[in-house]
This record gives sequence, structure tokens and C-alpha cells, in this order.
Amino acid sequence: MNHSFESIQYNEDDRAQRLLNVFPAINGQLNITHVNSTSHIVAWHKHNIQTDYWCCAKGSFKVGLADEDGNVWWEYLSDKNTRVLKIPPGIYHGYQAMEEGSILVYYLTEKYNPEDEIRAKVGDFGESWQTQNK
Repeated sequence: MNHSFESIQYNEDDRAQRLLNVFPAINGQLNITHVNSTSHIVAWHKHNIQTDYWCCAKGSFKVGLADEDGNVWWEYLSDKNTRVLKIPPGIYHGYQAMEEGSILVYYLTEKYNPEDEIRAKVGDFGESWQTQNK
């Protein structure tokens, strides 16, 4: 039997625990983020090359998407309505967990490259991350 294990890159901060580059042999990169809190907003950044694919494995997320013209869109990912969100290059994106313990699985078409990550601050698009009561 010729099986083996590889270590997975792990990162933890006050926002989340992350498993990074889970399958290093694949093209691109698969990451898993376990979010601790609903109070943190993880935004904004965009890529010029990379496309992101996001899926909520547990809980739910409010996802913000913005373009260079300042247009902002909101999408919701949930384990009760499973789907994959494709985020193409040039679109700023970020998220806020709607439930503690939410898990985001995301595939990146490129390995992590800090040169392809352009950041903006929360509020740069005049957006409000508060969820309205309905």
C-alpha cells in the first residue's frame, strides 16, 4: 500500500480558522474557512487574474460584490440553499457570517498570489453591511 499524508497550511486569527491549499496537487487552490463570529466583516479585495468559487458548507453568509464604478450587490449563501457563487476577476468581494460557526469552502483558479490581491476598506463603496429587518 502506497499512501501518504500531506500537511495542510493552517491560519487562525480572531475572525476565523482557515485550512489553505487543502489539495496542493490540483491546479488552483481549495480553502476552507470556519468563521467564529457574526460581527466581523471580511472585505474588500479583488483579483485581476484569479476567479473565486464560493460555497457555504454550513451556516450562512452575506456576500458583498462591488465594481470599480461603486455599484454594490448583495448575495446570500446558505447550507439550506446550496449553490456556488462565481466571482470573476475585477469584482471586489467580501463576506460576513450570518451564523456563528459558518463554514465557507472556496476554490481559487490560481494559487495564492499577494500580487493579485487589490484591497479596499469597508465603507469605500458607501455600502452598509447591516442586515435589514423584514
